Amino acid sequence: MGEFDLTRRLAAEALGTALLVATVVGSGIMAETLSKDVGLQLLGNTLPTGAILVVLIAILGPISGAHFNPAVSLVMALKGDMPGSEAARYVAVQILGGIAGTALAHAMFGLPLFEFSMKVRTGSPQWLAEAVAAFGLVATILAGIRFNRPAVPWLVGLYITAAYWFTASTSFANPAVAIARSLTNTFSGIRPIDLPGFIASELAGAVIGLMLMNWLLRGAQGAKMTKKATPETL
Repeated sequence: MGEFDLTRRLAAEALGTALLVATVVGSGIMAETLSKDVGLQLLGNTLPTGAILVVLIAILGPISGAHFNPAVSLVMALKGDMPGSEAARYVAVQILGGIAGTALAHAMFGLPLFEFSMKVRTGSPQWLAEAVAAFGLVATILAGIRFNRPAVPWLVGLYITAAYWFTASTSFANPAVAIARSLTNTFSGIRPIDLPGFIASELAGAVIGLMLMNWLLRGAQGAKMTKKATPETL
């Protein structure tokens, strides 16, 4: 990322989040159009989302790190991998990009650019699901970066594809995406009034994921250093 200035990195974050949300919202609209079966609708929403994540992280990751997610930017700031001021700017453009993505999806399907969602997504099971989804996403990213960086686009895409199905909330795992999805009254929507619970759960899950993975990965590093220091290796 060092070869790209902040303006280009912010543009990449905005673009990536916009295309991610356009895919989530647009594929949800298409799924509702093609089938009345809720299971098939979810599948039609899941596969494009996982696929676009692989693409976006692969092509924009070298520019900005491909966060596309305020929870991920928060984790990177807490790790010391980016200044807090830059993380705040990342979050701002992610939210704006996500909102633009909703408008783009609606425009492609001839809908009003913004329409507050009426879809209820609230309650402790949903909040727990969002915390689990964000926890798993952070764990996937941090361990992927540590052990197999080239595979991170696939790891994240596959994780989100799986999390759509094993979480009660269908794995938003992203405050910017949640905000953008509150502006669509379609398959992927969420009522604006339900946002605080989702966002709080996502941020909590991300921070817990950071704490656990820091401990796990530090243990691996410590074992390696201890092995290097043994008499046999001197």
